[in-house]
Amino acid sequence: MNETSPQDSKATVVVIDDDVHILELTSLILTRRGYRVFTSPTPDDGMQIIAAQMPELVLLDYMMPGMDGLTALLEIRTRFPDTYVVMFTGKGSEQIAVELMKGGASEYILKPFNNRDLAERLDNVLRIREIELHNRSLQQEHVRLLQEIDNWNKDLQKRVREKTDALQRAQSEIAQSEKLAALGYLSAGMAHEIRNPLNSISLFIQLMRQNTTDTEQLEYQGKILKEIDRIDDIIRKLLDASRRTRTITNDIAIDRVIDNALEVFSPQIETGKIRVSRSYCDAPPPIKADPVELEQIFTNLFLNALDEMPSGGRLDIHISQENGRVVVRVGDSGGGIPADTLPMIFDPFFSTKTRGTGMGLPVVQRIARIYEGNITVEKTSAAGTVFRLDFPACS
Repeated sequence: MNETSPQDSKATVVVIDDDVHILELTSLILTRRGYRVFTSPTPDDGMQIIAAQMPELVLLDYMMPGMDGLTALLEIRTRFPDTYVVMFTGKGSEQIAVELMKGGASEYILKPFNNRDLAERLDNVLRIREIELHNRSLQQEHVRLLQEIDNWNKDLQKRVREKTDALQRAQSEIAQSEKLAALGYLSAGMAHEIRNPLNSISLFIQLMRQNTTDTEQLEYQGKILKEIDRIDDIIRKLLDASRRTRTITNDIAIDRVIDNALEVFSPQIETGKIRVSRSYCDAPPPIKADPVELEQIFTNLFLNALDEMPSGGRLDIHISQENGRVVVRVGDSGGGIPADTLPMIFDPFFSTKTRGTGMGLPVVQRIARIYEGNITVEKTSAAGTVFRLDFPACS
C-alpha cells in the first residue's frame, strides 16, 4: 500500500490498478488537487485499504488478474455503500459502460485519460456524492420525524382514550352519587309517612291476634308482623345512613369487624347448613375507617352470599396484605352472577331479586371508596362468586 497526502486533503481516494505507472500518475495528479491518495496493485489489497480508510472515492481498473473490475465494483458497493466508484478501462464500449453503471459505478473513464479531465470528473463525482449523501440523510431524518410524529399521535390517542375512559367513569360515579343522594333525601322525607300506616297495620294485627285462637290465622298474623318489622328495619337503616356522623379511627382491625358481622348471621349460617372458612394472614395491618360503616360492607356481602345458597354451601373469607393494602376476598358457592347483569350490579336500585332494593352493592362500593378502597368481582361462575375488597393499610 502506498499513500500520498497533502497537508489539507479534501477527500480520500483509493486507486486499484495492476499498472504501476497508472498508480504513480493518478497519485501525483490527485495529490496536487488536494486528495489523500492510497494505491494498490490488486483488488484484495485494495479491499483491505477501503475497509481501513473508508474513502469517499475509489478508482478501479476494469481489467485485472484475479478479481475482475465488475466483481470488485459489486463487492465495494455492497460492503461500502458510502464509497463511490469510478471505473478505469482500456476497452471502451457502450455495452461495458451500461454494465458498469448498472453495477453501481458513478463514472466511467477511458484509458489513456487527460490529467485535467480526470481530476475534474472526480471532483464532479465527489460533489454528486455529497449531494446524494445529504439527500439520503434528509430522507432518513424525514422518516425518523414521520415515525416520531406517528408515535406522538399514538401517544395522544392513548391519552385521549384514557381521559375519555376516566371521564366516563367519573360521570358514572357522579350519576351513582346523585342516585344515592336522592335515596338519602327520599328515605328521610318518606320514612315518617311510611311508618305511620305501618304502625297502624301492626296495631290492628296485634288486636286481631288477641281475638283469635285459630292456629293457622295466628301463624299468618305472625308472618305479617315479621314483615312489618323487616320494613321498619330497612327504613331505620336508611335513616341511620343519612343521619349518622362518622367516627373514623386509624386502628380498625378488619378481621374483628368481619367476625362481628358474621356473628349476626350465626342463626342463618347454622340453619342453612353453611360451612364458613376463614383464612386470615397473621396480624392483618389496621386500616383507617368507621367501624360501623365497615361492618355494613360485610353485612351486605354476607347477606347476598347467604341468599345465593338457600340449600347450603360454603362461605370463604380470606384476608391478605398485598403492596401496602389490606385485601379481603369473600367467596360463596352459589350459582354465580349472570354475564348480562354483571356490569350493572353496582348500579343503585338495580336488583335481580323480586324483593330486593338494589342498594346493597352500591352502598358497599360507596363506603369502600370513602376510605380509598375498591371492590370488584374477582371471578364468578356456576361454581360461585368471589368479591375482592382492598383498603390502604395504616402506615
